[in-house]
Amino acid sequence: MFVIATFENSIYIELAITALEQQGISKELILAAPLDKRKEPRNLFDTIHNSDGFSLFDGPAILGTCLMLLGAIYGYELEWGPILWGIIGAVSGLLLGFLIKMLMLKKSKRGSKNITSEIVLMVRCEENKWEMVEKILWDHLALGLTKI
Repeated sequence: MFVIATFENSIYIELAITALEQQGISKELILAAPLDKRKEPRNLFDTIHNSDGFSLFDGPAILGTCLMLLGAIYGYELEWGPILWGIIGAVSGLLLGFLIKMLMLKKSKRGSKNITSEIVLMVRCEENKWEMVEKILWDHLALGLTKI
């Protein structure tokens, strides 16, 4: 059976490997492989075939709708009328929302998360050692774990 776990690049992976070796799993049955990090930045705009789950237009759409509604409501009292003030509210809400979203995106380093999998650890062990290996890996802060 194979046990596969992912770790951040830290001292905990070394401690996990040492703990596994102390429990009788030889070095030949343990494989640690570092992952290459993405060099180019993420795309800002999603396509129909590629989406990273970070929407750039949800906030601007909500803010544009709210300001369009307020412009249409108060447009009855203003000189240009509700239609023009609704359009002005929608456009200004979209631009303001897009600006806020871009500032948030730039502040969060293009939507990247702080915790990333950097090292994959594969351990070959017998079925009866599964619980011991699982406990050692979870105790040493594995990000994810599976067995095959």
